[in-house]
Formats: sequence, structure tokens, C-alpha cells
Amino acid sequence: MAKEKKKSPTEIVNKRAEFEYYLEEKYEAGLVLTGTEIKSIRQGHVSLTDAYCFFRKGELYVKNMYIKEYEFASHFNHEPRRERKLLLKKSELRKLQRRVKERGYTIVPYRLYINERGYAKLEIALARGKKRFDKRESIKERDVARELGRRTKIKF
Repeated sequence: MAKEKKKSPTEIVNKRAEFEYYLEEKYEAGLVLTGTEIKSIRQGHVSLTDAYCFFRKGELYVKNMYIKEYEFASHFNHEPRRERKLLLKKSELRKLQRRVKERGYTIVPYRLYINERGYAKLEIALARGKKRFDKRESIKERDVARELGRRTKIKF
């Protein structure tokens, strides 16, 4: 009998990243968190909208990722927008650092979820920024898909 995978109850997706960037390669990174942060993540009190990744001394950090303060914590609560270290293999870090030095590439946090072992994982993407006309194309594609969805629901 095959073991069924449970869908993660906590999954936060950065929809703005898909709109603003072309996501080329995706990586799964672990996060260095405190106890109150993981409790707040399990409740789904996270926002990735303004978050971005940067390198410091060969290590990758995520900045501006908002994790709401845990309401049942005492004075040992965490800072909501602190820098959090990302855990990746050295080879992945070197590859990402090389690509970021190229013009036009950046690292964007795309999705935060809890895996089957209970660890918080951040899916990051190597991305290239879209121009204004590319964004208009994205809006058109989304509107066409929505219209097609409406037509298939309504049957004559």
C-alpha cells in the first residue's frame, strides 16, 4: 500500500513575483527560524510580497519577509521583518551568486511551505525582471484564461 502525501496546510505563494519577473530556475531552501516564528508560520501569518534575497559573505539571506509576531509568546517574541539565513548547498550558492552578478538577474522568494517532515521551506527562484509591455502581456493572458474558464462553466 502506497503512502499518500498530505498537502501542506500552510502554503504561501508570492503571486506578485510571477507578475514582476520571469522565473527561470527554482531552488528549495531551508530557513533558520526561532520557535515563535515557526509557530506563526504554521498559522499562516506570513507575507512574501516585498521580500528579496541577497548575499553577505557567501551566505544567502532573505530580507523583508514578514512573519507576524506570535500572539501567545511572552517577551521572547521575534522581530517581524528581520533578516533570515537561507540554507542551501555550497554548489547551489556558488551557482546562484555567479548568476546574480550577471546583469538583470535577481533571487526572489516565491513560495513558503511546511514539508512532510514539519520543516519550513522557502522556494526561491532565479528571476529576470519584466518590462512594462511584458506585464501587459501577462495581464492579457490572465484575462483570456479567465474568460475561457467562464465560458466552459456556462453551458447552453
